[in-house]
Amino acid sequence: MSRLDRLIKELCPDGVEYRPLEECCTILDKKRKPVTKAARENGEYPYYGANGIQDYVSDYIFDGTFILVGEDGSVITKAGTPVVTWAEGKIWVNNHAHIIEEKEGVRLRYLFHYIQTVDVTPLIHGNIPKLTGGDFKAISIPIPPLPVQHEIVRILDNFTELTAELTAELTARKKQYEYYKSHLLTFDDSVPRMSLGDVCIVQSGGTPSKAKHEYWDNGTIKWLGSTVCQNQKTVAEVTNYISKVGLKNSSAKLMNKETTLIALVGATIGKVAFLPFEATVNQNIAGIYPIDTSKINPSYVFYACGMLYADFIGLSQGKLAMANLSFVRGLKIPVPPIQEQKRIVSILDKFDALVNDISIGLPAEIQARQKQYEYYRDKLLSFKEAANEQL
Repeated sequence: MSRLDRLIKELCPDGVEYRPLEECCTILDKKRKPVTKAARENGEYPYYGANGIQDYVSDYIFDGTFILVGEDGSVITKAGTPVVTWAEGKIWVNNHAHIIEEKEGVRLRYLFHYIQTVDVTPLIHGNIPKLTGGDFKAISIPIPPLPVQHEIVRILDNFTELTAELTAELTARKKQYEYYKSHLLTFDDSVPRMSLGDVCIVQSGGTPSKAKHEYWDNGTIKWLGSTVCQNQKTVAEVTNYISKVGLKNSSAKLMNKETTLIALVGATIGKVAFLPFEATVNQNIAGIYPIDTSKINPSYVFYACGMLYADFIGLSQGKLAMANLSFVRGLKIPVPPIQEQKRIVSILDKFDALVNDISIGLPAEIQARQKQYEYYRDKLLSFKEAANEQL
C-alpha cells in the first residue's frame, strides 16, 4: 500500500467533502486591469492573458503565487478542460483570465492540478468562448485533508518537474538547431545563388469543388491545406482526401514525395513543410521539387527555403500577406555542390528529428511524460464524495 493509500484510508476512508471553488481560494478578479497593446510600456514584468504571457510591461499589479484560468478567448483545451497557468512573482493580469490565490486549508498547488481535470465544456458559452465568473466560482472541488493534498502534490509535481526539465532542454536544442541551420546555409560569394524557378519545378495546387460529392466521397488521395506548413520536416496530419475524379477535374496536382511546401497566404505564409508521401495540396501552397535531383537535393531545398521566411513577411506591409508563384520562382537560394548539400542535410536532419519529430527525440519524450502525468493526475484526483460529512 502506498503512502497516499494509507493516508486516504486513515483520514478520509468514507470520501471527501466537495465545495464550490470560491470557498477553496481567494478570487482576485476585481483587481485585474486590461491595458491595450498601444498603451503598454515595455518592461520586465509578465503581462498575462487567457492562455499565458502575452507581453512584458513596466509595472505590476499582483505579487505572489497565483493560478490563472482563461475567462474568454482561448479558454478550453481539446480535452474540454480549462486553460490553466501557474504564475509567480510580480505580474500584470488582464481581464481575460481569472486569478486566484491560496486560502488556508486548501493548497493552491492542489487546485492547480485538480482544475485541469474539470470538464468545463457545458460552461463555455458565446461566439467568443467564455467561462463566466459565476460558473468559475461554482466549480465543484473535492477537498481531502491537507496531508492527502500534500502527498498528491508531491507525486504530481515530480512529473511536472521532469516535463519542465525536458522542455527547457528542448528549447535549448531548438536554439542550437537555428544557429547551425543559419551557419550551414550561409555561404560566401564563391557559391552561386540561383532562382528557385531555374532549378526547381514550382507549382501550386487546387481545391476540387465541394459541391461535387464525387470529388471527395471515399477519396483515397491525400489533400493538404496550408496549415500543414509549420517549419517542420514532416506533415503531422492529412487535411482531407480527394477522389481520382476530383483530381482529374480540378487544378489539384499530385506532388512528388520529398516536395517542399511553402504556404502562400495568411498566418502561415512563408512557412514550410516536407512531404513524406505523394499528396495533392490546395491553391494556397507552392510545391517545390528539383528539376534535376543529381544537382539539387530535395531535402536541401526544404532547408534552404526555410531561410526565405523574411522575404514572405516583407510582402505584408500591414495588409494580408499573399505571395504568388512568380514571386516564389524569383526567390534565390545558394546552391553548393551536391555533396555539400548532402552533408548539410545529414546534420540538419538529426537536429530536426531531435526537436520536431513527435515519434522520436525530445518531443516524443515530453509527450510521453505528459500522458503519464495526466494518467496519474486523473487517477489520484478522483474522490468519492462524503455523505453529508464535515471534514
